[in-house]
Amino acid sequence: MPRLDAGPRPARTRPALRAPRPLILDAPPGALQLPDAAAHLWLADATRQPRALERLARDVLDDGERRRAESLRRPSDRRCYLTAHVTLRVLLGAQLGIAAHRVRFRREPCPCCGGPHGRPAPADPELPLHFSLSHSGDLALLAFSSTPVGVDVQTTGPVAVADEVQGALHPREEEELASCPEVDRPEAFARAWVRKEAYLKGLGTGLARSPALDYLGSGVAPVTSPPGWRVEDVAVPGGYAGAVAVRCPTGR
Repeated sequence: MPRLDAGPRPARTRPALRAPRPLILDAPPGALQLPDAAAHLWLADATRQPRALERLARDVLDDGERRRAESLRRPSDRRCYLTAHVTLRVLLGAQLGIAAHRVRFRREPCPCCGGPHGRPAPADPELPLHFSLSHSGDLALLAFSSTPVGVDVQTTGPVAVADEVQGALHPREEEELASCPEVDRPEAFARAWVRKEAYLKGLGTGLARSPALDYLGSGVAPVTSPPGWRVEDVAVPGGYAGAVAVRCPTGR
């Protein structure tokens, strides 16, 4: 397999953040040990070795993934999509003990309506393996766990983005953003949004569940997690925000 170096760019971190692994693959890693309420995180940079990435994409992606990539007009969006999905297949293949191109997916039932359009999962419903992926800008963030997991990464936008979605977050989060100095508001909004997206992905609802229902906060302090879940910020490069949500076993 060609060397795919997708390590993260330098970033400031703090102890409250969970650090993902840079993805540096000469060969796929071995099967992951996935204890309850823990997540393995991987961060891939789409700007590293794009030609090798293109070759891998031709070899491992299925027709649907290729069509989706080709439909993306911006080269940067296409490159990041390919990075996320090639990385997902390589890591899932290593976990399942099969070649990346042989990985198959299914859709879980939607928690809101029961329809066959819930979150993606490995084809074998008996397999105790859950995953989530997100990509934005030049980064792809992936999580694997033995319990439901959600992950999100987003670029930090301008103040106008935070102001445009006023009313979409929990009332306490809205109050926090309103009292936040304008210069700090984009990062505060990004923290709140990625925590929200990660949690809703973990639930399997996505934005079908209103982001205003659950309080996860917008500050730099450790996240207030909903009952039965652990939500944590993820250490990502400057200009991005990331978060992961992992469902805890019953009784924790």
